Amino acid sequence: MGKSGSSKTTTSGVVAYLLSQTYKVLAVDLDSQGNLTELLTQRDIYDFHGSTVFEALKERNARKHIKVITDNLHILTAEDHLATLASWLYANYNGNKSLLLMETLEDVQDDYDFIIIDTPPALGEQTINALAASHAVVAMFEASKFCYSALGRFLETIVHVQNLVNKDMKIAGILRCMIDTRRTDNKALIELVEEEYKDLCFNTIITRTAATGRLSINGFKGNPELTQALAQYQGFVKELLERV
Repeated sequence: MGKSGSSKTTTSGVVAYLLSQTYKVLAVDLDSQGNLTELLTQRDIYDFHGSTVFEALKERNARKHIKVITDNLHILTAEDHLATLASWLYANYNGNKSLLLMETLEDVQDDYDFIIIDTPPALGEQTINALAASHAVVAMFEASKFCYSALGRFLETIVHVQNLVNKDMKIAGILRCMIDTRRTDNKALIELVEEEYKDLCFNTIITRTAATGRLSINGFKGNPELTQALAQYQGFVKELLERV
């Protein structure tokens, strides 16, 4: 989604964690900030220097660089060198640049029930590769005018990717996140998106809570607030499984 602050990384991490309680899951961090890496591993992103998703992409070998978090939850990590992916692609890669991630994951995709990909806020090679490699995409909506404007453009990008490289990808839906229920403008934007996009919207709406906000600090292991932090995502994951 072409807008930061829309809870993409938190949602990706929570969904990967919840699904891994039942299924085998691979999380892929495609954001050079490495926030998903930090969230799921609770380690510094530079701990993985030299063996990240960037190396996997350059070698087209995901298996070699996958890190184990739990038996059911694995990750391809990221660090800031991933920001140079576009320049590397145009200097070194002769194939279809939009399909590099799909080709990289091809050898391991049957090892997992779900692969969750977190993308950067800006539309670029990482996001296009993520869309081209995906069976379904969740569009994130944070209740702001800028995010409302970006949502329409992002959905148009999805259609372009469907037409050009991934006709089988579908829009799983729009998840409304980071909603402050005390604000009338948030309520109005939620209703506007629901009116405009109707059945695309998930019924679950993720509101701002302190426990969820502290996930990045406390992580998923030994977190006394974990049940509270994850509670409102349970309904979303149920809806997501029904749609995909």
